[in-house]
Order: sequence, then structure tokens, then C-alpha cells
Amino acid sequence: MFAIDLNDGAELRPLEPWQAEEFLAHMDRARDAVEPWIPWASRSTDLDSARTTLQRYAELAARDAGRLYGIWLDGTLVGGTMFVAFDATAGTCEIGCWLEPAGQGRGLITRAAGHLVDWAVRVRGIHRVEWLTRSDNTASSNVARRLGMRLDGVLREEFPYRGVRHDTEVWSLLAPEWAGPAGTDG
Repeated sequence: MFAIDLNDGAELRPLEPWQAEEFLAHMDRARDAVEPWIPWASRSTDLDSARTTLQRYAELAARDAGRLYGIWLDGTLVGGTMFVAFDATAGTCEIGCWLEPAGQGRGLITRAAGHLVDWAVRVRGIHRVEWLTRSDNTASSNVARRLGMRLDGVLREEFPYRGVRHDTEVWSLLAPEWAGPAGTDG
């Protein structure tokens, strides 16, 4: 297995079905902080459902249609990034993220997402990288800005959550705009 050093005791690694127990413990710590933004947080509530979430991403990876990576801080899973969607033929992908409070304020998501953008653009030839977030998720919008993305627009009342519809911001970065992963040399 590979690990990408994110500095300050943090690593980015694949997050796979065999890690369901660790993922569930993380979700139990993170759920309140991430559930409004990540739909599967409220569905990963026991070992079987946690394994199902991870298996879904393993199947996406096998089809080259998505991927899931965890962020470990001092050996503890605290969050992650993922290719929500990945279409090498069309040259597009969507990146998402989540982070429990113990990992916040360290730049972990920006550095981890930067590695995903870099791989997608430089290795896989992706032309357009998208980042979707609820308009009230300021932290997520700030990551998109730090990655050099531009706000394309807002999908009004697109995201239903607990009986309320929320606006979704669509951010993007085109391959020629990519300068390199944030906080690294390459």
C-alpha cells in the first residue's frame, strides 16, 4: 500500500473495505460534523453499513469511476478525500472531502485534495476537475479557492437535507490552470 506524506504527522492512503471497523470508529467521531455535507455519513452507522460504503468506492475504483482515500493523523483516521465521480474518457472528475474536528485547521484537506487534482490532471489527463459544496459550507468553498478553482455558479435548492433544500456551489479547475498541489514541491 502507498502513503503520501501530508506533513505534520499526516498521511493520505487508500481507504478500503477491510478497514471498515476503523472507518466506523472514525464516522462515530465525525458524524455530527460531517453529516450535513456527506450523505453517506448518516448511513455508515454499524459495521455492515460502513463496509457497504467502503465497498461502493472499491467497486467504483475497479471501474475507474471513483476512488476513496483516508487521511490519517498520527496513526488515526480523521477524514478523507475522494473522487466522487471520475470519467477519464470525458476528461472530467469531481472531488469531495470530509474531516472530523480533530483534523481541522491544519490544511489537511487542501493538501490531500491537491494530490488528487495533481494525479487526475498530470497522470490521468483529466481536463476539468469539479468541486461541489453546499453554499453554507464555507470551509469547503475555501478549500476550492485555495486549490485555485473558480466558482462556476450555484444550483439553487439542488441538495435536499432533512426536509430542506439547499443551494449547491459548483467550483471547477481546468488542467491549464493547475499550478501543482498546495503545500508540496510538485
